[in-house]
Amino acid sequence: MSVCKGRSLGILELERGIPPETVQPSQSPNSIRNPSTFSFPTIFETVSGAWVDNVVAGDPRMEKPYIEAARRLVERGASVISSNCGFSVRHQAAVAAAANVPVVMSSLLFVPSILLQLPAAAKIAILTYDSTHCGDDIFEILGIDGATREARFVVGGIEGSEFWRNSLEKPVVRTSLGSIQEDVAACAERLRAASPEIKCVLLECAEFPVAASVIRERTALPVYDLVGLCKTTMAALANRDGFDVGPH
Repeated sequence: MSVCKGRSLGILELERGIPPETVQPSQSPNSIRNPSTFSFPTIFETVSGAWVDNVVAGDPRMEKPYIEAARRLVERGASVISSNCGFSVRHQAAVAAAANVPVVMSSLLFVPSILLQLPAAAKIAILTYDSTHCGDDIFEILGIDGATREARFVVGGIEGSEFWRNSLEKPVVRTSLGSIQEDVAACAERLRAASPEIKCVLLECAEFPVAASVIRERTALPVYDLVGLCKTTMAALANRDGFDVGPH
């Protein structure tokens, strides 16, 4: 097991069904697996048994594997822990309690802050991998009651899309950048057309940051995502190791 020296971001990964040594770094701009996305090192650890289907659905048996994988990342030198599935926010409290470093499991942690940034009449669009699983339990974790959820949030997903289908395969099938960008941006446009009160967009899925620039261009709205959360959290650390951990 390799140990990363200096400040590094540790990312808890879902199973792919592909040998780790064959997984290539992404070249997609703003992907968490693209080495150029961050100005600091990233290290990855697969969570045993954590597939897209059971993590998105909220399988409680995954909590222990997430904790164990997070501890392995800390042992390897991770200064901050995140994950590559926004629905792993269900394990936020447990992993934060077990890891002696800051933990930001999901971009959904932005929700309470964004809510305070906007006027009371404004709505927030949450773009998710699967809207059928982004329900009351998720909002309760974020401290959002039912009345606030109904008044302030619009949730939309990409169920049935190419990326949605490919991610459920075992092994996972790669989806092209263009396909992901088009499906996610189209979802944002549909939500905005149905709810003009939407004033910003939050991308739940850790793969969606690759579509952030397209959504900004098409909607002219602020877009929040996991990459931004990870950069902000890393920038909050004291820098003693020579890495530039500030936002880029």
